[in-house]
Amino acid sequence: MRGYIPNYQLVTPSSLAEALSLLANEPRKWKPFAGGTDLMVLLEAGKLSHRNYLNIWPLKELRQIAVDKSHVTLGALSTYTDVQANEVLRTEFPMLCQAASETGGLAIQNRGTLGGNIVNASPAADSPPALLAYDAQLELASSHGTRWVAYNGFHTGYKQMEIRDDELLSRIRLPRTPGLTHYYRKVGTRKAQAISKVCLAGVLRLREAEIEDVRIALGSVAPIPLRCERTENVLRGGNLDPMLVQTAVKALAAEISPIDDIRSTKDYRLRVSQNLLVDFLTRAH
Repeated sequence: MRGYIPNYQLVTPSSLAEALSLLANEPRKWKPFAGGTDLMVLLEAGKLSHRNYLNIWPLKELRQIAVDKSHVTLGALSTYTDVQANEVLRTEFPMLCQAASETGGLAIQNRGTLGGNIVNASPAADSPPALLAYDAQLELASSHGTRWVAYNGFHTGYKQMEIRDDELLSRIRLPRTPGLTHYYRKVGTRKAQAISKVCLAGVLRLREAEIEDVRIALGSVAPIPLRCERTENVLRGGNLDPMLVQTAVKALAAEISPIDDIRSTKDYRLRVSQNLLVDFLTRAH
């Protein structure tokens, strides 16, 4: 059954300040509406339970991509198309661009936003594993000011986040880190426009054969997009040889908690996650 449009209210604030004021003055009444690529699916299915939305799509303050010597900072309304079009992101953050290119079709990429993909908080979302592996930070804005938080730890449980009712995700900041090997692989039922069964993003830097730094993140294997810190700790500082790879594979199996659902099985997800980790580490030689 489709949602009945007159039951919903959508208002368009004239500025970011006005949007933040509404969130502060009427807590829990308003929810941000950006690209709407997830919310419109729920509306069409008659499952969109919240009724009052702030249309933040026209807010240009949330759309810029800024580059300085140490970071690339993306407005939360940056679309997947915007991400793919940015030369610095294509060169230095290829996993994020690949995730953007594998999210839906062209219509979704033109309308879906990076910030929306984060706060929708799906464990199967395509961009969060890349953002976690790139050690992203999030700027949360409210009428009282802004604060930066690490993206790792932002998701606290299924559809739960460290964001207050009066806050809006405004920007995403990525540290520019040279000398990394990048690996991103999404496994789905088909090659295009599929929700992932498993998604792995990893970066690694070697000094000769020793792993100087490594960050690994997985999607669809836990209630949240997961940074695999225990597996990283097994690898960091070690020599990248077959014995270390197998030790890391065992550590990964203990760290993730895949489930059986309509898209896949726990055993399949576990085996694919381990295979992707081996592929990532093998290619890093």
